[in-house]
Amino acid sequence: MSSRILVADDIEANRRLLQAKLEVGYNVVILAENGHRALELARREQPDIILLDVMMPGIDGYETCRRLKSDPRTAHIPVVMVTALSDVEDRVRGLESGAEDFLTKPVSDFALNSRITALSRYNTVASELRQRQASGVAAGALDEQETSELGRPARVFIVDEDPRTSRRSAVILRAAGHKVTTLLEAGDMGELSGGGVDILLLSMSGQSFDALKICAHFRMRETMRAISIILAVDPKDQKNAAKGLELGASDIITLPIEPQELLARVRTQARRTRYIEIMRQRVDRGLELSVIDQLTGLYNRRYMMNQLSQWMQRAFVGGQPLSVVALDIDHFKAVNDRWGHGVGDDVLREMAHRLQANVRPMDIVCRPGGEEFLVIMPETPGDLACAAAERIRLAVADEAFQLPELENPLDITLSAGVAKLDGAQDTPADLMGRADKALYDAKSGGRNRVVSLAA
Repeated sequence: MSSRILVADDIEANRRLLQAKLEVGYNVVILAENGHRALELARREQPDIILLDVMMPGIDGYETCRRLKSDPRTAHIPVVMVTALSDVEDRVRGLESGAEDFLTKPVSDFALNSRITALSRYNTVASELRQRQASGVAAGALDEQETSELGRPARVFIVDEDPRTSRRSAVILRAAGHKVTTLLEAGDMGELSGGGVDILLLSMSGQSFDALKICAHFRMRETMRAISIILAVDPKDQKNAAKGLELGASDIITLPIEPQELLARVRTQARRTRYIEIMRQRVDRGLELSVIDQLTGLYNRRYMMNQLSQWMQRAFVGGQPLSVVALDIDHFKAVNDRWGHGVGDDVLREMAHRLQANVRPMDIVCRPGGEEFLVIMPETPGDLACAAAERIRLAVADEAFQLPELENPLDITLSAGVAKLDGAQDTPADLMGRADKALYDAKSGGRNRVVSLAA
């Protein structure tokens, strides 16, 4: 999986070395000689990943990373800090500045490729979700509630047969507020499939179980794919660590585990998992907005036309009847004029509630606009549709609307027009046209009544 990678380092030899290593994997490499240039290129080129040297003139890597993460245009781009410093505090400082990972010079091919592989997998999912979101509802920076969700303590599941190291990791994480469950045997991890877990900390060293099989198992099961897997590995076991990343592990941490590094990696993985979940929720909201009327919660005109066409085709093929009921609130303009649009909105919401309470689960209740409603009734002949429309009419007329803004209940009625499908030559426009004509006749005939118009 190739990526567009921005490499920022003030020493040209270092830039060229990383470029050569990355281009072996068919990545596209963009070079920056300092922090200011890195910020400029990141905003303009929108790379998939940024490799950022710590020691640079002007603004160092930590400050560059902080600026990248505070800019909505670049905050989503994963950053890997590259440093000659090997102290844990320096590594953690990079992660706390917003970086997703770090590499220590001299950068080994294994370390470089493993980090790029893991980040490319994450970035592919995140980028797709951002693009899908942008094509629906408006994209933008995380709001206050979403940002708070990113920082929530993680739910961590530790699998390590060594009770001493397992207990030590649990104590470190619990002291930081994370919720931790430990498991000394890998035979029964069924509770993870029920959700409620953000991160699996899985030891690969000295275990009787096969950690690689567990990685593969998690990625094959839909209910477990969202869980981030951090592999705790022996520094000498690079081959299996690399294989674990290939199979779907999200990160690796070397043994012995340093407390601050563990906390930083857990925090990073939790934020990454929740960011993906937030993007998925945004996409879901965007899809909902495209088919749902936000005032009433009913389906909108776009969805109505799509469903009507589909049900008509099914009726043509299967020979089943199909009817539609067009409904309109009587004297709705007078409600708005006398009581205001707030009361009018309350009437529309209550009308939607009564419609949904008086149709079958298979019926499709829509609000194409204004005070107009339409019910698609699959597998329903005209006489039964008329009976259903009459039931709806009575449910509205027989009980006055008790509205929050009014002291006294409001008497509301509606008129309905019913039309049934008439052979394969019928179009959605024909069917809805007959229902509208029947509705017009009901209005002209005195309102608060149901009229059926034969084809």
